[in-house]
Amino acid sequence: MLKEFDFDKVDKRFDSFKRSELGEQLDQLQRIVQGLKIPVLILVDGWESSGKGAIIKDLTRELDPRYVRVEVFEKANDIEKAHPASWRFWQKIPSNQEIVVYDRSFYYHVFNHDKKNQKKLDQRVRELSELEKTLIDNGTIVIKLFLNITQKNQKKRIQELEKSSRAKLLLSDEDYQQNEDYEKYQDWFDQVLDATDQKYSPWHIIGAEDRKLASKTALGIVIEEINNGMERIIQMRQQEESVSRDREKTYRLLEEVDLTQTISDEAYEEELQPLQEEAAELVYQCYSEDIPIVLAFEGMDAAGKGGAIKRLTRYIDPRSYKIYGINAPDSVEDTFHYLWRFQKELPKDGEMVIFDRSWYGRVLVERVEGFAPERDWERAYDEINQMERTLYDHNTAIMKFFLYIDSNEQERRFQDRMEEPAKNYKITAEDWRNRDKTPQYIEAMNEMLKRTDTDYAPWYIVASNQKKYARIQVLKHFIAYLKEHLSQ
Repeated sequence: MLKEFDFDKVDKRFDSFKRSELGEQLDQLQRIVQGLKIPVLILVDGWESSGKGAIIKDLTRELDPRYVRVEVFEKANDIEKAHPASWRFWQKIPSNQEIVVYDRSFYYHVFNHDKKNQKKLDQRVRELSELEKTLIDNGTIVIKLFLNITQKNQKKRIQELEKSSRAKLLLSDEDYQQNEDYEKYQDWFDQVLDATDQKYSPWHIIGAEDRKLASKTALGIVIEEINNGMERIIQMRQQEESVSRDREKTYRLLEEVDLTQTISDEAYEEELQPLQEEAAELVYQCYSEDIPIVLAFEGMDAAGKGGAIKRLTRYIDPRSYKIYGINAPDSVEDTFHYLWRFQKELPKDGEMVIFDRSWYGRVLVERVEGFAPERDWERAYDEINQMERTLYDHNTAIMKFFLYIDSNEQERRFQDRMEEPAKNYKITAEDWRNRDKTPQYIEAMNEMLKRTDTDYAPWYIVASNQKKYARIQVLKHFIAYLKEHLSQ
């Protein structure tokens, strides 16, 4: 891409326009995409001293400042390093009302700071390209710009910046390193660009020798890409059903669960505390070795998730974990990708996070209640598997517990909640209403368990007709998994 770039034949399609004219066109498009609730993400990357700041200034100058953000990404800090590489970018994705510009792209760290070898590149590309694809598939317009300059011109700009009163702010070691080892960096940049060039988010290489022309070109390309992206997304939204869904396939995992399994009161009392203490010790070992832990609890209403979580965490240092009870997204969360609110709460290295209900709501309640069209929840199985694989690649211990009870036991527990004042808060009219849709929920649960059970993030289906048995099983699965994870 860069080696073959001909600076004598740069893109001049937009040279006849004034930058202000192109900016006004982009301003009009901003109002249109906002009305259509289409998020736009513009990644501006390139050589150091190539003029990224000036390009970003021209891109945003005419836009409504209430609905545009510029996020600057430099070398990852300690907190960001304690998460998967994609985590910090998830924090700053656009809502469906915004245009967001990243000063430096997802791939900046790959361009400049990662070990320059194929193994590391493959790992990063898989993780970051999956983030990019997830956003695009969900209806985000992603535009990638790379500013290209010659070694001679880069050096000239560095010398100009050295004379500035803001030289310390504007220049870094990267500027000098890139210029000194220009050919080596050019080869590596080409390798990264080739690996991350995608159908719906190709790299646009912009010749940045002429700053004014580079700004016009960037504005013109963004205008073109937003227009193309709007057409694609409108067509996608008109298709409610998934083109890839196999509607003949059925799954029956829950039919195989033996719900008669129980434990005696004596055995429960004998086993409970030693298991709790062992679980606490393993969590401390993970803390000591900077291993993050993610737990997701799903299951039938009234299956005992809260009680199982309470017994699991009994002896664990409360400073080392957080529990999130997940409800329907609020008005802000609803403007972002459905995974955004979970990404925000993922643990840093050494911490544990427990989700009482989780991202699986996408393929359960949103599927059954019709809150998401089929095309979206069908795609979610792969997106969720990818997210969990990214966590695992970061050395996260990730476990998912599904607590299962039969319909009769659920009804009995509902009645208990109705009759006991201390438990009234646990039962709502919605719980009773959901019982009418039990067959649809069972179908969705079976498919979820089948399609998202992986070696790196397994499902543990726990027979929960007897609460004490379920609690012991959760502890035993938790301990076995962490022992295996630590041994690796």
